[in-house]
Amino acid sequence: MTEQLRYADGPTTEVSRVFAASPGDLWVYVADINLPARFSSEFQGAEWLDGATEPALGARFRGTNEHPVVGRWQVECTIVEYEPEQVIGWIVNDPADPAARWRFSLEPVDGGTRLTQWCQIGPGRSGLSPAIERMPAREHEIVERRLGEHAANMQKNLDGLASLVDPSCRWWSHAHRFRNGLRLTLLPHARWLCESSSPSIARVPLW
Repeated sequence: MTEQLRYADGPTTEVSRVFAASPGDLWVYVADINLPARFSSEFQGAEWLDGATEPALGARFRGTNEHPVVGRWQVECTIVEYEPEQVIGWIVNDPADPAARWRFSLEPVDGGTRLTQWCQIGPGRSGLSPAIERMPAREHEIVERRLGEHAANMQKNLDGLASLVDPSCRWWSHAHRFRNGLRLTLLPHARWLCESSSPSIARVPLW
């Protein structure tokens, strides 16, 4: 039997893609907190707080989001993971009880770099909390749908980044598989092709 997803357990989802580029080439984009706003249907943009102008441990920013069901809202985020060309991660709202956690991580692999975007929702209170309180019997469905929305936008982020790194890249539809349990992980099995004259990036499978 599939375990029921519970918001208080902090379920997660992630999306990965291999790029025919070095970690340094990708980091220029990944370290830009406004990059997802170029592709996501929900994240609208961010602005630095407290005089910060670039990412660093402890740096804070305010993000603006929009969703057709709940409208427009803002959250304050704090960077809690930061290693140039390796990882950047932040928490949403209360650092002691975050509503969500987000992370980009880079891993050198044969043929390039695997970039993973990961997120965790909960356990801190968020816009999802009132819906769960109104319909506790549907918590699994509510959480699963929200993770699916995040995963779809994360896939848009990575696909969009691929078009910036090499505009000749194009991609096909993705088949998704879910792992049962409290940690819900989205595993896209997409293949992509770079129609480039460079032999080093002529064909690059996702994995």
